[in-house]
Amino acid sequence: MKVVIFCGGLGTRLREYSDTIPKPLVPIGPRPILWHLMKYYAHFGHKHFILCLGYKGEVVRDYFVNYDPNVSRDFLMEGNSKQFSPPTSDIDDWTIQFVDTGLHSNIGERLARIRPYLEGDDVFLANYSDQLSDLPLNEHIDRFKKSGAVAGFLAIRPSQTFHTVEVGDANCVTSIEPVANSDIWINGGYMVLRSEIFDYMQPGEELLEEPFSRLLKQGKLFAYKYEGFWKAMDTFKDKIVFERMYGQEDLPWKM
Repeated sequence: MKVVIFCGGLGTRLREYSDTIPKPLVPIGPRPILWHLMKYYAHFGHKHFILCLGYKGEVVRDYFVNYDPNVSRDFLMEGNSKQFSPPTSDIDDWTIQFVDTGLHSNIGERLARIRPYLEGDDVFLANYSDQLSDLPLNEHIDRFKKSGAVAGFLAIRPSQTFHTVEVGDANCVTSIEPVANSDIWINGGYMVLRSEIFDYMQPGEELLEEPFSRLLKQGKLFAYKYEGFWKAMDTFKDKIVFERMYGQEDLPWKM
């Protein structure tokens, strides 16, 4: 299946990097988070990617056009010659389509703009470019197909340190609990979509708002509840956590 990845956001909450590079290229170790995500999908055999570009899209293009497979590889250099083992690129069997979907487009608009590249695809995958998981993808896809839904996504527990609060009469607090202990689930991306999704979309609409609301009312919206590893790179603090995990070789998203 083709994999649509939304790579066009401004990344304003990660300005330490996004002023110079787009958020999908913020590195974890020697490779950008986008590469780690694409490697995850490639492991399951999904190697045709459609990158929905926007902010600094030319930098994303340049990364893959001038891709260096040896950045994270040991190699021997003798004099002016370099000997690499193995000599082939690790993304040679990937197909990547780069599509400019606008600087300020929302997710729904970006998806609508790449519709011509999905002609003939009954089901396709879609995701944000700033999150990683060890989700069992095949199981997620199988459950979605059996559900008969038009759109499905990963539902995860919020991991933030916020607390949920219940307030009773006279503004008296009756309960305060970590949000992770509540029965709240949030959208974690890793979407599986049927081509019919475009029938539920109108120009300018945000995918998770109006189109998903229409599907919800018809019982055609699916969620895969998952309590395994999932993490997004939203802030500089998240970047530090990812780097620490990489340094400790704690890479649950690496298949």
